[in-house]
Amino acid sequence: MTTTNTHAAPAASAPAPGGPSAWAPLRHKWFRALWLAQFASSVGGWMQTVAAQWLMLTLTRAPLPVALVQTALSLPVFLFGLPAGALGDVLDRRRLLVASQAFTLVAAAVLAALAFVGLMSPLLLLTFTFLIGTGGALMAPAWIAIQPGLVAREEIPQATAINAVSINLSRAVGPAIGGVIVAAAGAAAAFAVNALSFVGALVTLQRWPHRPDPRPLGAEPIMSAMRTGLAYVRHSPPVQVVLARAALFLVFSSGMWALLPIVASRHLGLGSAGYGMLLSMIGLGAVVGALILNRARERFGLEATVNTCIVVFGLGMVELALAPGLLPPDLVDLVLMGIAWIGSLSSLSAAAQTSLPSWVRARAMAVYLLVFQGTQALGSVVWGAFAERYGATLALGIAGAGVIVGPLATITRPLTMGTYYERELASLSPEPRLGPSYTHDTGPVLVIREYKVPPENAREFENAMRLVRGSRRRFGAQRWNLYHDAEDPTMYVETFTANSWQEHLRQHAERTTAADRMMERQALKFARGEPRTTHLISAE
Repeated sequence: MTTTNTHAAPAASAPAPGGPSAWAPLRHKWFRALWLAQFASSVGGWMQTVAAQWLMLTLTRAPLPVALVQTALSLPVFLFGLPAGALGDVLDRRRLLVASQAFTLVAAAVLAALAFVGLMSPLLLLTFTFLIGTGGALMAPAWIAIQPGLVAREEIPQATAINAVSINLSRAVGPAIGGVIVAAAGAAAAFAVNALSFVGALVTLQRWPHRPDPRPLGAEPIMSAMRTGLAYVRHSPPVQVVLARAALFLVFSSGMWALLPIVASRHLGLGSAGYGMLLSMIGLGAVVGALILNRARERFGLEATVNTCIVVFGLGMVELALAPGLLPPDLVDLVLMGIAWIGSLSSLSAAAQTSLPSWVRARAMAVYLLVFQGTQALGSVVWGAFAERYGATLALGIAGAGVIVGPLATITRPLTMGTYYERELASLSPEPRLGPSYTHDTGPVLVIREYKVPPENAREFENAMRLVRGSRRRFGAQRWNLYHDAEDPTMYVETFTANSWQEHLRQHAERTTAADRMMERQALKFARGEPRTTHLISAE
């Protein structure tokens, strides 16, 4: 079954006994086509990374500039990720994807041309690596946001794992090919192949029969969209847990990616092809991990699977630090680390995606990517500088120890896989009406809801309204309060504000989900009758 609306999940088909298979999402035509396009681009991206890091080693032997190559790729997500996420929710996602792919192709082509004519310097290499990372930052939130709409609802965790397979299978293929190309024809040739890898994605995106969501209220202003996205993340406990776990893991695990070229060159005596082989071992492990991940989560649960994978990855980093120069054990170690890498990060991504409604998915996943790439960029600088002063072996060992103890800091905040079916839109009713003397830009708006609650239901009502508070704040409400009448013990008054009448209409028509309505109905079970709602507009 193929859906052409990437913003709403398709009707769920009956799940197979024991749940969908690990490869079930590939039966959908456009998921499969876009997956192949992503794979081609990822292969080119890993070739680009190997070539850039190895070229930097030839331009300067210092560890810090080599580590800064990873920073240059990651930093754009930290700088532009949130605006890119807002654009991914406000604009037509296909057009945004096409534009970002075209920008990245041009940057990669210019980098290849400069390398071919011998004009490359460390500063130019970092600059164009940054531009290529910028194209990826513009693309990533919208790309992630379209994925749930390409498959059936129950297949979303499997689709997340398969997308991770694409990235990590490319990690197995791309570095090896890149290393061979760099050794045989130089870094410029690898840069050129990377530029060509974006052509397939551009063609596929142009042919994809995507229909954007109707927006009866028009496009949301970018700054407003960014504020609302941050508010949603701030008041969504499941998303906060994912962000905290990812940040703690990545700030230490980034040391491995930043320092592996140094380990390959100085401790293992490998050239560019050998470094590509090391990355290929991680990619091979990631493919194996994708095959067993679904079964592991079903048997041991999400929390145990993620924690085990994180500890295994940290132990692998410590092994690389304690046994430098032992190539066969290191290769086995890297395969296990690849399994652990995909097991931890694809599970974290699936937990985030299945907890998000379509209207805010690109923005919230942009925050996830901001944490993902921002902590990697920060970690790469920190561990690169530490290695330059104290040595790569000590830096790698300390970073690995940090990865291992990380789960202990989050033991009280377990992960949960979201129930995606509850994220469908369900408009509030009745929709408020505006007097003829006002415009939709009028505001701020104060919403007052009066509830009659029997005294014996007061405690249950107040507890239920705490969930309503989180719901209101997630879809953009501000200054929420619940008041109890000092004279009438049965009277409760809920208040919240919106910046404008237009913003409040979006809360009604574009943001409230079935899960939000369920929380509100739960509170109303303890009240008598329907609440009386009043809308007040600021007189100033």
